[in-house]
Amino acid sequence: MKNVDAISYVTVNGKEHIATINLLKGVTLYGEKLISRNGNEYRTWDPFRSKLAAAYIKGLHFDFSNVGNVLYLGASTGTTVSHLSDIVGHSGKIFAVESSTRVARELISNVSSKRTNVIPIIEDARKPRSYFSIYDKMDLVYCDIAQPDQTTIAIDNCKIYLKEAKPMLLVIKTRSIDVTMSPKNVISQEIKKLESNSFEIKQKIDLEPFDKDHAMINTVFYPK
Repeated sequence: MKNVDAISYVTVNGKEHIATINLLKGVTLYGEKLISRNGNEYRTWDPFRSKLAAAYIKGLHFDFSNVGNVLYLGASTGTTVSHLSDIVGHSGKIFAVESSTRVARELISNVSSKRTNVIPIIEDARKPRSYFSIYDKMDLVYCDIAQPDQTTIAIDNCKIYLKEAKPMLLVIKTRSIDVTMSPKNVISQEIKKLESNSFEIKQKIDLEPFDKDHAMINTVFYPK
């Protein structure tokens, strides 16, 4: 079952926090608070540790109700992966790609071993045809990798795995791309790459103050 209204805001000690409905009641990952409300248990979602949470707070408009399968590039230790796991619920799957075996061990031990809808893939995102665990097209590609060619990597993955007219959420880490250019110019450059590869830009979101010189691009793939 999908948690259609899985993203919400809860009040903790008089302060409002973004949160997701916990798929594993009573279980935390990184010290987040658990809040019971209206029969659900919510996990607070730290925007300083998750760029997706930061993007929502900064005004991301994204409907997860039609998202089942997600290809996540740059899964790391699984903070954002775990919240996406909450959101897509038991009917969805998160295919979590991480190239570092050391980091992937944490992803497996702390997240995928407990959350059956998370499938770890220990591979280089530059080699998308090596993902032997993927058996279907994706409803969403989420990309958060720190490489100079991060946008090209994301595009290549979308061309293979993303369904037509489906979205990609791309984190642009400007300092990983070119430290000699202004962040604004780097973002414009990467958006042009997307547009020249059949992507329509829906939103461009500056992630400050949560992440300096980072942007989230909400875009949809319309292959020719």
